[in-house]
Amino acid sequence: MFAIPTGIKVSLAFVILAAGTALSARFEAVLAAERSAEDIIKALKPTPRLLRSMTSPAEAARTAEEARFVDTLRNRPPRTLTPDEREKIASIGQKMPSIDLEVNFGFNSATIGLAAMSQVRALGQALTSHDLKGGTFLIAGHTDAKGSDTYNLGLSERRADAVKAFLSENYAIELSNLVAVGYGKTRLKNAAEPFSFENRRVQVINMAEK
Repeated sequence: MFAIPTGIKVSLAFVILAAGTALSARFEAVLAAERSAEDIIKALKPTPRLLRSMTSPAEAARTAEEARFVDTLRNRPPRTLTPDEREKIASIGQKMPSIDLEVNFGFNSATIGLAAMSQVRALGQALTSHDLKGGTFLIAGHTDAKGSDTYNLGLSERRADAVKAFLSENYAIELSNLVAVGYGKTRLKNAAEPFSFENRRVQVINMAEK
């Protein structure tokens, strides 16, 4: 029987251990990235009314105008949104409670896979909770930088629409309370690493606080 020299045995063992450690770390990172329904509720809970009552008349008028704009978005397919409307949605969303979720899709697919089910179910449970039920929520799809602008925009729109449809079909959330929008690769979460997995995400924003 062929004997492997001791030095090679040690080297092989080190490589196997290192590979196992890397896979374990990646697995733990994926688990850590998944948000529970409680995490989502906490992130999206409305601002206390006392704080909102302290806004100036100008801010109150701007808030009312933004609310009217959000109302125009109800029941609109994401592909019908203009670039200016997408940017205005993003601008309003920056001031609202939000959370980024890792919703895994297959390559070149807008079908929610088994790996993503627990995350979208947690989202459904959160949006139908006492704290959030009846609100208006933006479902924003984002991709990484791989591929063309047009391709990524279309893919992100289809994925946002898929999450919207899942929530409506499985949690009886009114479609008019879910606004789907795609941003493709235009709003990278980690611009320093444009191909990073963290850029491939679904962002949920509470657009109409109760």
